[in-house]
Amino acid sequence: MSALTVQSTLKLPSGAEIPRIGFGAYLANEEAVYNALNAGYRMIDTAEYYRNEAECGRAIARWLAETGNKREDVFYFTKVWHDHHGYSATAQAIDNSLRRAKLDYIDLYLIHSPLSSRDLRLETWRAMQDAGKAGKIKSIGVSNYGIHHLQELFDWPQLEIQPSVNQLEVYPWLPRTDIVSFCHEHGIVVEAYSPLTRGERFKEHILIRWSLQEGLVPIPKSNDPERIRENLDVFGFSISNDDMAKLDIKRYSPIVWDPTTSGL
Repeated sequence: MSALTVQSTLKLPSGAEIPRIGFGAYLANEEAVYNALNAGYRMIDTAEYYRNEAECGRAIARWLAETGNKREDVFYFTKVWHDHHGYSATAQAIDNSLRRAKLDYIDLYLIHSPLSSRDLRLETWRAMQDAGKAGKIKSIGVSNYGIHHLQELFDWPQLEIQPSVNQLEVYPWLPRTDIVSFCHEHGIVVEAYSPLTRGERFKEHILIRWSLQEGLVPIPKSNDPERIRENLDVFGFSISNDDMAKLDIKRYSPIVWDPTTSGL
């Protein structure tokens, strides 16, 4: 296996290449996103719920103009909140996200959580499939989905495009081995948000490296320019097998929220 670098990617079921690490834009301003791109991040993770899609779009446009890079050099993704589940509401949400960010397409679009009814979730997926066919979205996926939510999709007769990504809260104190294994068995890439446990346990970026070595795509976040750079400095070392074993904690300790357990 080749050594991981900041340029490393994983292939999604859609055929697109996703960077092995991304910048989480929750509570981030335009300057933080711009600093992240300058630091070397090539993936920006936002959501309509974060209310900063416009700021992310401006930062991307600014960086592209100053560096001469192309739009395809930035992997941009956003998410639909559960208030906008359902075919029409999701179709409108996608258009609104494109308009706010002033982008021609979205690289990855996720269902932010499964916190609605089964029918609404599936109609949301149908809208996302159609947006993908229309070229508005390159890849589609989910966030905070449990196995039963994913199985719901796989059992749906109208499934035409399988989920490329499931974004979860994952770290040694919340490894979610069952969901991660299910995703990997079905070719779904797992993104790990809050990989630093919001600073509540370790502040060291060893946790980001843990995510990488577990085959996950970590999404650290910060508004501090120095911290943004430090969080990307995880490719010059590796965690030994013995130390990885010590981090095999197998607890169930969410810090953010846990919609994966919500009912159908």
